[in-house]
Amino acid sequence: MPKIVCFHALSEDHLKQIRLLAPDCEVIHGKEKEVWESHLQDAEILMDWNASAVEACLRPESKLRWVQNWGAGVDHMPMEAFQERGITLTTASGVHAYSISEAIFAMMLAFTRKLHLSIRYQLQHKWEGIPPYSEMHEKTVGIIGVGAIGEETARLAQAFRMRVLGVRKSGAPSPFIDEMYDNSGLDTVLQESDFVIVTLPKTAETAHLFGKRQFSLMKPTAVFINIGRGGTTDTDALIEALRNGDIAGAGLDVFEQEPLPETSPLWDMDNVIMTPHNSGSTGRYEERAMNIFLHNLKEYIGGSKPSLNRVDYGKQY
Repeated sequence: MPKIVCFHALSEDHLKQIRLLAPDCEVIHGKEKEVWESHLQDAEILMDWNASAVEACLRPESKLRWVQNWGAGVDHMPMEAFQERGITLTTASGVHAYSISEAIFAMMLAFTRKLHLSIRYQLQHKWEGIPPYSEMHEKTVGIIGVGAIGEETARLAQAFRMRVLGVRKSGAPSPFIDEMYDNSGLDTVLQESDFVIVTLPKTAETAHLFGKRQFSLMKPTAVFINIGRGGTTDTDALIEALRNGDIAGAGLDVFEQEPLPETSPLWDMDNVIMTPHNSGSTGRYEERAMNIFLHNLKEYIGGSKPSLNRVDYGKQY
C-alpha cells in the first residue's frame, strides 16, 4: 500500500477517515520538515505541495504518483515535470466557493455604501458622510472565469436583482448567469459591467489579461475585483486606471508580488480595498479539502486515477 505524506498536521478524525479507506497505508503528517523530509523519496501520494519536495520527489527513482494540492491554484507547481513523469495532480477547487463569494460581496457592498471610507473617518473621529452613495440592486456584474466561485457569486447576485454576465472558455451556460460568453465576449462584458469580478487562474493565456486597454473599456463608475491570481493583472496599468479615473475602484485579494511591497501606491489609495490573499480562508477549509482528498483516495486505492479536480496539464488548470 502507498505511503502518504501530508505537509500539515491532520486531526485524529481525518486520520481515521483515511485509514478506513486505506488501512494499510502509512501516513506521515506534520508541519515540521524533519517529520516528513526523510519520507519524500518513498512517498506515492502527497497531500499538498512543498517546494522542498522537488529534489526528492522528481528524481527518476521517486515513487510519487499523485499530488493532491490543498489549494485551487497550481501556477507555482512544476506541472511540466509532473506531466513528464506521469504524476496526477488534483486540486481543492470548489472549497472556496462560500468564503470567496462572501469576500467578493463584502467588497462590492463596501464600495457601494462607502464603508471603506467610513472606517477611515471613524479612526480619525470624523462624523462625515461621503456622497454620492449607490445601490447594488439592479446593477450589472461581470464574472470573468465562471467556475464554482463564479457560479456561487452569480447565485448571490440574483438575490440583489443584478444582471449577471459571465465569461468562461467554453461559453457553456450556467443557471445563474443571465448572459454567458466565451473568451471572445470579454470586451462586451467589460463595457457593460458595473462590477468586474476576476476569478481566473494564472496561465500563459491569462497572464496580464487585464491591462491598459481592458481598463479603458470599463465604465468610469465600475469597480474591478480580483480574487483569482495577481498575475492576471498588469499592476502598473491598474494603478494608472485608478489614478486617472478610468475606473472607480479596485478590490484586491491577490497581487503580482506577494506580500505587496511597502512602496506600492495601492496601500494609500482611497479607491482601493485590499486583503492579504485570505479571501478563501475559513474554519471549514480543512473539512472540505479532506472530502475532496478522500473521494480521490477511494478511486486511487481502487486502481483508478483520481478524477475530482484533476488538472489538465495542457490547460494549466
